[in-house]
Amino acid sequence: MKNLALKKSFHILYERHSGNLNRVVRYRYKYLTLTLLPTIGGTTPQNLNGRRCIDLNKAACRLAHEVANEGNALVAGGVTQSPSYTQGKGKDAVQSNIRDQVRVFLDNNVDFIICEFFMYVEEAEWVIEEAKKSGLPVAATMCIGTTGDYADVSPGECAVRMAKAGADVVGVNCMFDPYMTIETIKAMKEALDGAGLRPYLMTQPNGFFTTGTGKEGYLACPEYPFAMEARVVTRFDINKFARAAYDLGVRYIGGCCGFEAYHIRAIAEELSEERGKLPPASAKHKPWGENNKLSGTPAIRERVGRAYWENLVPSTGRPTPPTHDLNPKPKV
Repeated sequence: MKNLALKKSFHILYERHSGNLNRVVRYRYKYLTLTLLPTIGGTTPQNLNGRRCIDLNKAACRLAHEVANEGNALVAGGVTQSPSYTQGKGKDAVQSNIRDQVRVFLDNNVDFIICEFFMYVEEAEWVIEEAKKSGLPVAATMCIGTTGDYADVSPGECAVRMAKAGADVVGVNCMFDPYMTIETIKAMKEALDGAGLRPYLMTQPNGFFTTGTGKEGYLACPEYPFAMEARVVTRFDINKFARAAYDLGVRYIGGCCGFEAYHIRAIAEELSEERGKLPPASAKHKPWGENNKLSGTPAIRERVGRAYWENLVPSTGRPTPPTHDLNPKPKV
């Protein structure tokens, strides 16, 4: 939080590209390592850690509200995995951690809570139960693919269990590319329909192609984390993703790691007819390469329209194939 002006401009950028399509400006409550914090002036490391987290999130909420008010957007408080779960400390410990996080968000008037990036549905259930005590709407997502969570619970069962725990919005986020994410949310929807449950659906894939990966998603890519550029999805991939998600009934459509502002704009532009408007950032941008008509190069002027860009299969431009295979089971 050292450069608030820079962080604010970053969120304004995404705000303008989303056109307020369920735009959520949010910050997670971060766990700091207690053992690295020295005792200062009689303050214990644990108390200092908690104070820093609270101050961080107060400032984050204040900044988020400023940006949201400028674009008539919503502000959500995001909570995520607790180390207490994988350490085997049990439900009470996990919910105690979440309770502390949610309290800060309630004090700062967020509009709803997002419980995200869960690898185990059991932990997600515990967190949802605690978040629902806030009285705010709760969205919940898991970072899983078609093979299910890390305990081998299927995507469909995960979705049903999250809905029964009280989640108003259910879905998946991160780890997998848009195409793999569509298959996962489809499995979730089928199970929810079969159980007679009707939560809203949510998808936030990452922005990298992850075909062939297992439960670990893009972490299994040998290029992760420093050479992922060759796997970045195009804005036209996101047009297809947004349409497929919407046609499935998903109404909270966004992106996670690897998504840039132009990816978010692609979602808003693809669904502009349904929404009745374009995002503000489209004022100087025409979808499907229409601005290429202004180029002084004849070949570029021909690269215009949905038919050209939607059917293009991009090349990496590299003369040799990849030098490394996927790591099917990276340590995470």
